[in-house]
Amino acid sequence: MNRLSVELPGLHLKNPIMPASGCFGFGQEYGKMYDLSLLGAIMIKATTLEPRLGNPTPRVAETPSGMLNAIGLQNPGLAGVMENELPWLEQFDVPIIANVAGTETADYVEVAKVISTAPNVQALELNISCPNVKEGGITFGTDPLIAEELTAAVKAVSKVPVYVKLSPNVTDVKEIALAVERGGADGITMINTLLGMRLDEKTGKPIIANVTGGLSGPAVKPVALKMIYEVSQTVDIPIIGMGGIMNVQDVIDFLSAGASAVAVGTANFVNPFVCPTIIEELPGKLDELGVEHISELVGRSYRS
Repeated sequence: MNRLSVELPGLHLKNPIMPASGCFGFGQEYGKMYDLSLLGAIMIKATTLEPRLGNPTPRVAETPSGMLNAIGLQNPGLAGVMENELPWLEQFDVPIIANVAGTETADYVEVAKVISTAPNVQALELNISCPNVKEGGITFGTDPLIAEELTAAVKAVSKVPVYVKLSPNVTDVKEIALAVERGGADGITMINTLLGMRLDEKTGKPIIANVTGGLSGPAVKPVALKMIYEVSQTVDIPIIGMGGIMNVQDVIDFLSAGASAVAVGTANFVNPFVCPTIIEELPGKLDELGVEHISELVGRSYRS
């Protein structure tokens, strides 16, 4: 028996460990260092309808126990991903979760319709954290009705299950989770980064050209655990958790909070081998905890 296997809508995972979107590119650099088939899945970088160059530099800054970034969804666009990135990934025995982004509903729908037909794409991750959208400047991820309608529109055209990535920059994340569940989401991924900023000590000016950026890394882990704990008891669809996972104990914590699988983000920049290292260490951790299968850990923080 594979003690680490996880079954989720559209996904049969050898283990619950996958690199998070935006922190792993399309895997080409990491594929030179280890066999990507070791991973449970790969969440590839966000794909938009047209290529994007991203925001002006500097767009990354280190913070205490974390990192700020404002990359701005830099990617080669839908055609480039379909023609180059996804075919390259077919050499690995690993399911791909394609992160879909856009500025308006029509963008999301078109990207989802096309990218969900790729042979190795087995699920979509709907990025509803984009700050620049049409409807009144309100982001898709902070308005329940818009989040529900966008989820439904993408579900209607997608050939594979749809997971929706929730923003933590809301008053009540449970409200958004329930909205995307009503919209037909097959699962939730959470959390995206927290908005933050850092100032230059000499000039007093923001270091990042975009002024604000998304905070990730160990600093956000307590926030992520709290939100996953709440959402997993609110909705009936599974959660892929993320937010500051650095080691095998962090994985155990996220599963205990209610996640069924996890994504590792910022840690890949600290240690490019962090994902295979965690996968190697997981069986020993299960032995230590007296657990036969990793699914036994899911939601134990609130189970009687």
